[in-house]
Amino acid sequence: PPPPPPPAPASWAGAGAGATMRFGRCGRAVFLSSGARVLGLGLGDSGEPFVYNCTTEEGEADAEGSDDVVAFVFSPSGTYLAVTADNKQLILFRTSPWECISVRHAVRRSTSLAITEAEDQILLADKSGDVYSFSIVDPQKPGQLQLGHLSMLLAVTVSLKDRFVITADRDEKIRVSSLEQPYIIEAFCLGHSEFVSELCIPSNHPQLLLSGSGDGTVRLWQYLCGTELDCFKMSDVQASGCQKARCTVTRIVHCKQGDYLAVLCDGFSSVYILQLDVVAQKLIHRQTIAVTQRAWDIAFDDSSGLWILDGGMVVIYQAQEGHWQNILQHPDKRKMEEAIHGQMEESQDSVIGNNYSSLYKVSLDNMAQYQWKKELRIHRTLNKRALEPGQLSGHSKRTRV
Repeated sequence: PPPPPPPAPASWAGAGAGATMRFGRCGRAVFLSSGARVLGLGLGDSGEPFVYNCTTEEGEADAEGSDDVVAFVFSPSGTYLAVTADNKQLILFRTSPWECISVRHAVRRSTSLAITEAEDQILLADKSGDVYSFSIVDPQKPGQLQLGHLSMLLAVTVSLKDRFVITADRDEKIRVSSLEQPYIIEAFCLGHSEFVSELCIPSNHPQLLLSGSGDGTVRLWQYLCGTELDCFKMSDVQASGCQKARCTVTRIVHCKQGDYLAVLCDGFSSVYILQLDVVAQKLIHRQTIAVTQRAWDIAFDDSSGLWILDGGMVVIYQAQEGHWQNILQHPDKRKMEEAIHGQMEESQDSVIGNNYSSLYKVSLDNMAQYQWKKELRIHRTLNKRALEPGQLSGHSKRTRV
């Protein structure tokens, strides 16, 4: 029998958004989403939480996409919040008081958001590799194309004083471009071996850049010259026996006080505390915080407290003498948990998390296909030669009379 064909290579499909929970805070403003449901809360306010559903607005959204929140970003002052959903909606909120300012639509499904320091525009990165600018001053104005990659964009951020826009794509590249003239590329930061999923610029060290990737590393860059300063492997701090073949860094947040970093990885029930040593240009592991359910998202508050969204509850940690300890009694914790259980409890059942597996590179074994075709060709040739003598004896020519 002919040799069996080799298995077909898996397609390099786009990332599935997946319903997930997201959490962030800036000043006294707190954001929480579960699926398509958005909750806004002012910790100093006595009123009811602001609730918004991304499915309630009518527009030109793609019917094939879900309504789940994909990304969000606060403005530097916390005055504005931008949220994008898988249905291509870009929603702009004001946080004091909480209200929806505008709902606009992107050309493609988006993956990441950034707001300039001047708080005059939103930068939206999409799956086709483009970055669009949406005005905050004119909240009804359509987006304007700024720059493009040849690969899907996964992260975007803006440098201090809005000089540069930094973008990261699926093909392991980090690009530094001028914000005013995006066609001018200042540098590339190359070194990751898988897609780059997260970018973070420490506010007190604007010359440095932190990046997280599907290769399971957090890297420190001097981004203006594209120089890699340090590479920290998350596999080095995982518990023995619990190491996964693939690890995707999904969130990096920075704390000014002590230059601490909190790192979140996909599928891990821990939050990793690193410290940035600017003098030695190194990333040092300080502590691993285990959570009881699943760490969906993380954020630092103004007093350097680390907020962890652990399943359906909020856990707060504070650094005390170099060690991060759980703060059981916190004035804002009870209000936050009441808002979660009162407004978001029903939507938590459909939360499944992001799918990063489809973003990894797939190696195509062309040699296996070539060998199979070669063996099939040899098999057919041998069968043909084996049939030739019998065919000649059975069809001999007749003698002429």
